[in-house]
Amino acid sequence: MEIQISGLTKHYHSEGKVVRALDGIDITIPANKIFTLLGPSGCGKTTLLRCIVGLETPDAGEIRIGDTLVFSSEKNVYVPTEKRGLGMVFQTYAIWPHMNVFNNVAYPLQNQKMDKAKIREKVARTLEFVQLEGYERRPATNLSGGQQQRVALARALVDEPKVILFDEPLSNLDAKLREETRKELRTFLGELKITALYVTHDRVEALALSDSIGVMNAGKIIEVGTPRKIYFDADHRFVADFIGRANLVPAIVQEQRDSGTLVSSPLGNIVCSKRDFPAGKDLTLCIRPEFIQLQLPDDVGGTNVIDGVIETLVFVGEMYESEIRVGDQLLLARIAADTDLSEGSEVRFTVKPEHCLLVAV
Repeated sequence: MEIQISGLTKHYHSEGKVVRALDGIDITIPANKIFTLLGPSGCGKTTLLRCIVGLETPDAGEIRIGDTLVFSSEKNVYVPTEKRGLGMVFQTYAIWPHMNVFNNVAYPLQNQKMDKAKIREKVARTLEFVQLEGYERRPATNLSGGQQQRVALARALVDEPKVILFDEPLSNLDAKLREETRKELRTFLGELKITALYVTHDRVEALALSDSIGVMNAGKIIEVGTPRKIYFDADHRFVADFIGRANLVPAIVQEQRDSGTLVSSPLGNIVCSKRDFPAGKDLTLCIRPEFIQLQLPDDVGGTNVIDGVIETLVFVGEMYESEIRVGDQLLLARIAADTDLSEGSEVRFTVKPEHCLLVAV
Protein backbone atom coordinates (compact mmCIF):
# COMPACT_ATOMS: atom_id res chain seq x y z
CA MET A 1 0.00 0.00 0.00
CA GLU A 2 1.50 3.32 -1.11
CA ILE A 3 1.82 6.31 1.21
CA GLN A 4 1.56 9.75 -0.41
CA ILE A 5 2.59 12.85 1.50
CA SER A 6 2.27 16.36 0.13
CA GLY A 7 3.08 19.76 1.61
CA LEU A 8 3.36 18.35 5.14
CA THR A 9 4.35 20.97 7.68
CA LYS A 10 4.73 20.75 11.45
CA HIS A 11 5.94 23.54 13.75
CA TYR A 12 6.77 23.44 17.43
CA HIS A 13 7.10 26.39 19.76
CA SER A 14 10.04 26.25 22.18
CA GLU A 15 11.39 29.04 24.38
CA GLY A 16 9.72 31.70 22.28
CA LYS A 17 11.07 30.26 19.01
CA VAL A 18 9.33 28.43 16.20
CA VAL A 19 10.98 25.13 15.27
CA ARG A 20 10.15 23.75 11.83
CA ALA A 21 10.15 20.02 12.45
CA LEU A 22 8.66 19.36 9.00
CA ASP A 23 9.10 21.94 6.28
CA GLY A 24 6.78 21.17 3.36
CA ILE A 25 7.49 17.44 2.93
CA ASP A 26 6.54 15.93 -0.45
CA ILE A 27 7.27 12.24 -0.82
CA THR A 28 5.74 8.99 -2.05
CA ILE A 29 6.62 5.84 -0.12
CA PRO A 30 6.25 2.90 -2.54
CA ALA A 31 4.00 -0.05 -1.84
CA ASN A 32 5.40 -3.36 -0.64
CA LYS A 33 8.94 -2.04 -0.20
CA ILE A 34 11.16 -1.16 2.77
CA PHE A 35 11.60 2.61 2.83
CA THR A 36 13.95 4.14 5.40
CA LEU A 37 14.00 7.70 6.69
CA LEU A 38 17.62 8.38 7.61
CA GLY A 39 19.00 11.49 9.25
CA PRO A 40 20.62 13.01 12.33
CA SER A 41 18.80 13.51 15.63
CA GLY A 42 16.32 16.37 15.40
CA CYS A 43 15.98 16.27 11.60
CA GLY A 44 12.23 15.52 11.72
CA LYS A 45 12.15 11.83 10.76
CA THR A 46 10.31 10.64 13.89
CA THR A 47 7.90 13.57 13.66
CA LEU A 48 7.08 12.54 10.09
CA LEU A 49 6.48 8.95 11.16
CA ARG A 50 4.26 10.06 14.06
CA CYS A 51 2.23 12.24 11.70
CA ILE A 52 1.67 9.26 9.39
CA VAL A 53 0.57 7.12 12.34
CA GLY A 54 -1.67 9.87 13.70
CA LEU A 55 0.18 10.48 16.96
CA GLU A 56 0.99 14.04 15.83
CA THR A 57 -1.27 16.45 13.97
CA PRO A 58 0.47 18.37 11.17
CA ASP A 59 -0.13 22.09 10.70
CA ALA A 60 -0.63 21.75 6.94
CA GLY A 61 -0.53 19.25 4.10
CA GLU A 62 -2.06 15.88 3.26
CA ILE A 63 -1.37 12.23 4.01
CA ARG A 64 -2.90 9.46 1.92
CA ILE A 65 -2.49 5.76 2.77
CA GLY A 66 -3.46 3.69 -0.23
CA ASP A 67 -6.69 5.21 -1.55
CA THR A 68 -7.65 6.67 1.83
CA LEU A 69 -7.05 10.29 2.73
CA VAL A 70 -6.17 10.10 6.45
CA PHE A 71 -5.19 13.73 6.97
CA SER A 72 -5.84 16.99 5.16
CA SER A 73 -5.63 20.43 6.73
CA GLU A 74 -7.43 22.00 3.77
CA LYS A 75 -10.27 19.44 3.68
CA ASN A 76 -10.46 19.14 7.48
CA VAL A 77 -9.85 15.37 7.40
CA TYR A 78 -8.33 13.50 10.34
CA VAL A 79 -8.63 9.72 10.61
CA PRO A 80 -7.79 8.46 14.14
CA THR A 81 -4.71 6.30 14.63
CA GLU A 82 -6.65 3.11 15.36
CA LYS A 83 -8.55 3.41 12.05
CA ARG A 84 -5.52 3.86 9.79
CA GLY A 85 -4.76 0.14 9.57
CA LEU A 86 -1.10 0.48 10.52
CA GLY A 87 1.28 -1.66 12.56
CA MET A 88 3.87 0.07 14.74
CA VAL A 89 7.11 -1.08 16.40
CA PHE A 90 8.52 1.39 18.91
CA GLN A 91 12.09 2.06 20.00
CA THR A 92 11.30 0.85 23.53
CA TYR A 93 9.42 -2.29 22.32
CA ALA A 94 6.45 -1.35 24.62
CA ILE A 95 6.26 -4.94 25.87
CA TRP A 96 3.96 -5.28 28.89
CA PRO A 97 5.98 -6.97 31.64
CA HIS A 98 2.92 -8.31 33.47
CA MET A 99 1.80 -10.29 30.39
CA ASN A 100 3.20 -13.42 28.83
CA VAL A 101 4.22 -13.59 25.17
CA PHE A 102 0.82 -14.81 23.98
CA ASN A 103 -1.11 -11.99 25.63
CA ASN A 104 1.37 -9.35 24.46
CA VAL A 105 0.89 -10.44 20.86
CA ALA A 106 -2.85 -11.07 21.18
CA TYR A 107 -3.60 -7.68 22.77
CA PRO A 108 -4.64 -5.84 19.55
CA LEU A 109 -7.00 -8.68 18.62
CA GLN A 110 -8.45 -8.92 22.13
CA ASN A 111 -9.23 -5.20 21.97
CA GLN A 112 -11.26 -5.88 18.85
CA LYS A 113 -13.26 -8.57 20.74
CA MET A 114 -12.19 -11.13 18.13
CA ASP A 115 -13.26 -14.75 18.58
CA LYS A 116 -10.85 -16.55 20.94
CA ALA A 117 -10.23 -19.44 18.56
CA LYS A 118 -9.38 -17.00 15.79
CA ILE A 119 -7.02 -15.14 18.13
CA ARG A 120 -5.21 -18.37 19.03
CA GLU A 121 -4.84 -19.24 15.35
CA LYS A 122 -3.48 -15.81 14.33
CA VAL A 123 -1.11 -15.52 17.30
CA ALA A 124 0.27 -19.04 16.69
CA ARG A 125 0.85 -18.28 13.02
CA THR A 126 2.55 -14.96 13.76
CA LEU A 127 4.80 -16.38 16.52
CA GLU A 128 5.87 -19.15 14.17
CA PHE A 129 6.73 -16.54 11.54
CA VAL A 130 9.00 -14.61 13.96
CA GLN A 131 10.48 -17.89 15.24
CA LEU A 132 8.99 -17.69 18.74
CA GLU A 133 6.73 -20.73 18.62
CA GLY A 134 6.76 -22.48 22.01
CA TYR A 135 7.27 -19.18 23.87
CA GLU A 136 3.55 -18.43 24.29
CA ARG A 137 3.48 -18.84 28.08
CA ARG A 138 6.92 -17.36 28.72
CA PRO A 139 6.78 -14.19 30.88
CA ALA A 140 7.86 -11.14 28.86
CA THR A 141 10.45 -10.25 31.50
CA ASN A 142 12.23 -13.58 30.87
CA LEU A 143 13.03 -12.73 27.26
CA SER A 144 16.27 -11.40 25.81
CA GLY A 145 16.35 -8.04 24.08
CA GLY A 146 16.24 -9.65 20.66
CA GLN A 147 13.29 -11.86 21.65
CA GLN A 148 11.40 -8.86 23.03
CA GLN A 149 11.98 -7.10 19.71
CA ARG A 150 10.45 -10.08 17.91
CA VAL A 151 7.45 -10.01 20.25
CA ALA A 152 6.96 -6.34 19.39
CA LEU A 153 7.19 -7.22 15.69
CA ALA A 154 4.69 -10.08 16.11
CA ARG A 155 2.23 -7.77 17.88
CA ALA A 156 2.52 -5.27 15.02
CA LEU A 157 1.97 -8.01 12.41
CA VAL A 158 -0.73 -10.12 14.06
CA ASP A 159 -3.59 -8.01 12.70
CA GLU A 160 -2.12 -8.24 9.19
CA PRO A 161 -1.60 -4.53 8.50
CA LYS A 162 -0.89 -3.29 4.99
CA VAL A 163 1.74 -0.89 6.36
CA ILE A 164 4.16 -1.32 9.28
CA LEU A 165 6.25 1.46 10.78
CA PHE A 166 9.46 1.19 12.83
CA ASP A 167 10.84 3.95 15.07
CA GLU A 168 14.54 3.09 15.63
CA PRO A 169 13.61 -0.40 16.90
CA LEU A 170 17.16 -1.76 17.22
CA SER A 171 18.82 1.12 19.06
CA ASN A 172 18.53 -0.59 22.47
CA LEU A 173 20.33 -3.76 21.39
CA ASP A 174 24.06 -4.39 21.67
CA ALA A 175 26.11 -4.34 18.47
CA LYS A 176 26.18 -8.10 17.80
CA LEU A 177 22.49 -8.62 18.58
CA ARG A 178 21.60 -5.57 16.49
CA GLU A 179 23.39 -7.08 13.50
CA GLU A 180 21.64 -10.45 13.92
CA THR A 181 18.21 -8.86 14.42
CA ARG A 182 18.74 -6.61 11.40
CA LYS A 183 19.28 -9.67 9.19
CA GLU A 184 16.18 -11.36 10.62
CA LEU A 185 14.08 -8.25 10.12
CA ARG A 186 15.15 -7.91 6.49
CA THR A 187 14.19 -11.56 5.91
CA PHE A 188 10.82 -11.18 7.67
CA LEU A 189 9.85 -8.04 5.76
CA GLY A 190 11.02 -9.48 2.46
CA GLU A 191 8.77 -12.50 2.95
CA LEU A 192 5.76 -10.42 4.02
CA LYS A 193 5.85 -8.13 0.98
CA ILE A 194 4.12 -5.26 2.79
CA THR A 195 4.97 -1.57 2.94
CA ALA A 196 7.49 -0.87 5.70
CA LEU A 197 8.59 2.59 6.83
CA TYR A 198 11.73 2.46 8.96
CA VAL A 199 13.21 5.41 10.89
CA THR A 200 16.85 5.40 11.97
CA HIS A 201 19.94 7.54 12.36
CA ASP A 202 22.16 4.48 11.79
CA ARG A 203 23.51 4.46 8.23
CA VAL A 204 24.44 0.75 8.38
CA GLU A 205 20.86 -0.17 9.27
CA ALA A 206 19.56 1.98 6.45
CA LEU A 207 21.93 0.50 3.88
CA ALA A 208 21.37 -3.11 5.00
CA LEU A 209 17.58 -3.02 5.33
CA SER A 210 16.23 -0.70 2.69
CA ASP A 211 14.92 -0.87 -0.83
CA SER A 212 14.93 2.94 -0.83
CA ILE A 213 16.32 5.59 1.52
CA GLY A 214 15.12 9.15 2.10
CA VAL A 215 17.81 11.28 3.75
CA MET A 216 16.41 14.05 5.95
CA ASN A 217 17.92 17.20 7.43
CA ALA A 218 16.35 20.23 9.08
CA GLY A 219 12.79 19.13 8.35
CA LYS A 220 13.34 18.44 4.64
CA ILE A 221 13.89 15.38 2.47
CA ILE A 222 17.28 16.11 0.92
CA GLU A 223 17.56 13.11 -1.39
CA VAL A 224 15.84 9.79 -2.15
CA GLY A 225 17.44 6.77 -3.79
CA THR A 226 18.44 3.14 -3.51
CA PRO A 227 21.16 2.30 -0.97
CA ARG A 228 23.75 1.98 -3.74
CA LYS A 229 22.70 5.26 -5.35
CA ILE A 230 22.83 7.12 -2.03
CA TYR A 231 26.21 5.64 -1.08
CA PHE A 232 28.05 5.66 -4.41
CA ASP A 233 26.36 8.44 -6.36
CA ALA A 234 24.81 11.01 -3.98
CA ASP A 235 23.84 14.38 -5.41
CA HIS A 236 24.41 16.45 -2.26
CA ARG A 237 27.42 16.98 -0.02
CA PHE A 238 25.35 16.47 3.15
CA VAL A 239 24.10 13.10 1.90
CA ALA A 240 27.52 11.91 0.76
CA ASP A 241 29.01 12.84 4.13
CA PHE A 242 26.19 11.48 6.30
CA ILE A 243 25.76 8.10 4.63
CA GLY A 244 29.33 7.01 5.32
CA ARG A 245 32.88 8.07 6.06
CA ALA A 246 34.14 10.26 3.25
CA ASN A 247 37.04 12.48 2.28
CA LEU A 248 35.59 15.80 1.16
CA VAL A 249 37.98 17.93 -0.89
CA PRO A 250 37.28 21.27 -2.63
CA ALA A 251 37.43 21.04 -6.42
CA ILE A 252 36.91 23.21 -9.50
CA VAL A 253 35.70 21.83 -12.83
CA GLN A 254 38.31 22.18 -15.59
CA GLU A 255 36.73 20.38 -18.52
CA GLN A 256 34.55 17.49 -19.62
CA ARG A 257 36.33 14.52 -21.18
CA ASP A 258 35.16 11.22 -22.61
CA SER A 259 36.80 9.53 -19.61
CA GLY A 260 35.03 11.76 -17.07
CA THR A 261 35.00 15.23 -15.53
CA LEU A 262 38.44 16.74 -14.93
CA VAL A 263 38.78 18.90 -11.80
CA SER A 264 41.61 20.72 -10.10
CA SER A 265 41.96 20.14 -6.37
CA PRO A 266 44.51 20.17 -3.52
CA LEU A 267 45.23 16.57 -4.58
CA GLY A 268 46.14 17.72 -8.10
CA ASN A 269 44.13 17.27 -11.29
CA ILE A 270 41.65 14.44 -10.79
CA VAL A 271 39.47 12.66 -13.36
CA CYS A 272 36.06 11.96 -11.79
CA SER A 273 32.90 10.09 -12.59
CA LYS A 274 31.24 12.20 -15.27
CA ARG A 275 28.82 14.84 -14.08
CA ASP A 276 27.30 17.61 -16.15
CA PHE A 277 28.83 20.66 -14.44
CA PRO A 278 30.21 23.68 -16.34
CA ALA A 279 33.89 24.64 -16.33
CA GLY A 280 34.78 26.84 -13.36
CA LYS A 281 32.08 25.36 -11.12
CA ASP A 282 33.07 25.02 -7.43
CA LEU A 283 32.25 21.52 -6.18
CA THR A 284 33.18 19.01 -3.50
CA LEU A 285 35.16 15.91 -4.42
CA CYS A 286 34.03 12.91 -2.34
CA ILE A 287 36.33 9.89 -2.00
CA ARG A 288 35.45 6.95 0.27
CA PRO A 289 38.38 5.61 2.34
CA GLU A 290 37.94 2.08 0.97
CA PHE A 291 38.58 3.29 -2.60
CA ILE A 292 42.07 4.61 -1.92
CA GLN A 293 44.32 1.92 -3.41
CA LEU A 294 48.02 1.88 -2.50
CA GLN A 295 50.41 1.17 -5.35
CA LEU A 296 53.21 -1.37 -5.14
CA PRO A 297 56.78 -0.13 -5.76
CA ASP A 298 56.88 -1.66 -9.25
CA ASP A 299 53.45 -0.30 -10.32
CA VAL A 300 53.74 2.23 -13.13
CA GLY A 301 51.35 4.94 -14.27
CA GLY A 302 47.59 4.90 -14.01
CA THR A 303 44.87 7.50 -13.59
CA ASN A 304 44.68 9.77 -10.55
CA VAL A 305 48.10 8.84 -9.15
CA ILE A 306 48.76 10.74 -5.90
CA ASP A 307 51.78 10.87 -3.57
CA GLY A 308 51.40 11.24 0.19
CA VAL A 309 52.80 10.40 3.61
CA ILE A 310 51.13 8.18 6.21
CA GLU A 311 50.48 10.38 9.23
CA THR A 312 48.53 7.95 11.43
CA LEU A 313 48.08 4.18 11.31
CA VAL A 314 45.66 2.52 13.73
CA PHE A 315 45.15 -1.27 13.84
CA VAL A 316 41.44 -2.17 14.15
CA GLY A 317 41.60 -5.92 13.50
CA GLU A 318 40.65 -6.60 9.92
CA MET A 319 42.53 -3.53 8.65
CA TYR A 320 44.47 -0.42 9.55
CA GLU A 321 42.64 2.90 9.59
CA SER A 322 45.05 5.50 8.30
CA GLU A 323 45.36 9.19 7.59
CA ILE A 324 47.46 10.05 4.54
CA ARG A 325 48.71 13.61 4.21
CA VAL A 326 48.71 15.14 0.74
CA GLY A 327 49.84 18.76 1.10
CA ASP A 328 47.37 20.37 3.48
CA GLN A 329 44.80 17.58 3.06
CA LEU A 330 44.40 14.60 5.37
CA LEU A 331 42.72 11.65 3.67
CA LEU A 332 41.16 8.74 5.54
CA ALA A 333 42.20 5.40 4.06
CA ARG A 334 41.90 1.70 4.81
CA ILE A 335 45.09 -0.34 4.54
CA ALA A 336 45.43 -4.13 4.61
CA ALA A 337 46.12 -5.60 8.05
CA ASP A 338 49.28 -7.37 6.83
CA THR A 339 50.99 -4.17 5.64
CA ASP A 340 54.58 -3.43 6.63
CA LEU A 341 54.06 0.34 6.33
CA SER A 342 54.41 2.61 9.34
CA GLU A 343 53.69 6.20 10.30
CA GLY A 344 55.92 8.44 8.24
CA SER A 345 56.07 6.08 5.25
CA GLU A 346 55.83 7.70 1.84
CA VAL A 347 53.12 6.12 -0.29
CA ARG A 348 51.69 6.43 -3.77
CA PHE A 349 48.02 5.65 -4.31
CA THR A 350 45.34 5.81 -6.96
CA VAL A 351 41.59 6.35 -7.00
CA LYS A 352 39.58 5.15 -9.98
CA PRO A 353 37.51 7.88 -11.71
CA GLU A 354 34.29 5.99 -10.99
CA HIS A 355 35.11 6.26 -7.28
CA CYS A 356 35.66 10.04 -7.41
CA LEU A 357 32.22 11.57 -6.83
CA LEU A 358 31.48 15.26 -7.47
CA VAL A 359 28.72 16.85 -5.40
CA ALA A 360 27.41 20.37 -4.99
CA VAL A 361 29.16 22.41 -2.29
